[in-house]
This record gives sequence, C-alpha cells and structure tokens, in this order.
Amino acid sequence: MPLVHLVRTVIAPRLGQAALLAALCLGLPTVASADASSQLLVERVHGFLYERSQSLGSEVHIEVHPPSAHLPACESPEPFIPNERAPSQGRISVGVRCGDQGQQIRYMQATVAVIGDYVVLRQDIPAGTVINADMLELSEAELGSLPRGVLTDLDQVIGQESARALRAGSAITSQQLREVTLVERGASVRIEAVGNGFAISREGQALDSGGMGREVRVRLANREILNAEVSGRNRLSVDF
Repeated sequence: MPLVHLVRTVIAPRLGQAALLAALCLGLPTVASADASSQLLVERVHGFLYERSQSLGSEVHIEVHPPSAHLPACESPEPFIPNERAPSQGRISVGVRCGDQGQQIRYMQATVAVIGDYVVLRQDIPAGTVINADMLELSEAELGSLPRGVLTDLDQVIGQESARALRAGSAITSQQLREVTLVERGASVRIEAVGNGFAISREGQALDSGGMGREVRVRLANREILNAEVSGRNRLSVDF
C-alpha cells in the first residue's frame, strides 16, 4: 500500500537557491527512511494476516491502515494477534513487536474481507426434515457479512435435521440444525474397511451412539475394539 508523507519545510526568505536546495536535501534521507520503515511494517502485517486467513475462502482482501507518522521506526517487526479468540475477518487489531528483543509493542488496525462458499437450500423445507445433498447448493459471498455460525461445507449439513422451517436460498447455520442419531449404542452395525485396492466388510456392535460423520467405538466378534466413522444408518467406515 503506498504511503504518502507530507513534509513541511520552512526556510528563511534571505536564503539563496543553492542554500534552499541544500536545506531541502538534508531532510530527504530521513523521510525516505521513514517511508521504507512504514512500508515494511505494513507489508509484514499484510503477509501475517494473509497467512492467517487464506484458508478461509477463495479470495482474501486485506487493507492495513498505515502507522502514525509521529511514531518512531519499528525495527524487525513481528506481528501477532493480541486476542487469539478474535475473528479472522472484519476489523482486526494487530500487535507488532519492534526491535531485536521485541521490547516495544505497537498496535495497528486492519480490515480483512474473505470471499468464499457457503451452503444454501435449493427449496423450502419444514422443521424435522433430514437434509440430503439434493436439497443443497453452494453460493459465494463475503463470509463476514453472513450470520454467525454459517456453514461452508456440504458435509456439515448432509444428514442433519432442520430444527425449524427453512426457506430456499437462505444460508444455513449450525444453530438451525440438530444431529440425527444414525447409530445407537448396543446396535448391530456393519463396518466397511477400505484401503488401497481392497475393501472388507464386517459385523460388530456399537459401543457409542452417533450421527453422520461422528466417530464411535465398535466391538468386533473377536472382542477387538476400534474407532470408526458413522457413514449411514447402522453403518460405519474405517480408512486404511
């Protein structure tokens, strides 16, 4: 981000052109050094925020607000987030440790906008509907503008039950869903083990209850106990 510094120089009227030029040139190294230091600081914060947010969507837009011109240069800047629970998008406060020992700390403001996919309904559904893939599609928007808890992966929704009536085109949040128990503790289940070039199916007994995608324990006929993922009604899967 280009930085612009306004430098005001006051010269007595009786100075000649040569003296005026010399006086102006005296200030150039300091101004250039300040510009370079501020630019480095902005770039470090920008790169830090990009690494932190790049996995959240398909596009990330970051605006870092330049530091005050009145602050001294920040040598060896090391950005950090003062509050790790702070959101990864929107307006963010970034701390920066300055100096070799990081003894000086200053704070900068930045705005992060993430563009990405989120799950929407293709049709109206009543409360109590078990949602399948045909009812869903992905849409794209700035994720920070969507309701809190919005779901961005189809697998987070498929197999869940709507806790209330939902309208077509609406974003789906975790608060609008409840888990459907597909495996009950004590039930007989089929475990499918899939590996490179082979597939094995065995019977067992579930030791836990769980919904789609949940990991539960299962006991095989030989009394061996293993963990498997719920893949359907009384069906579990294990990857090798």
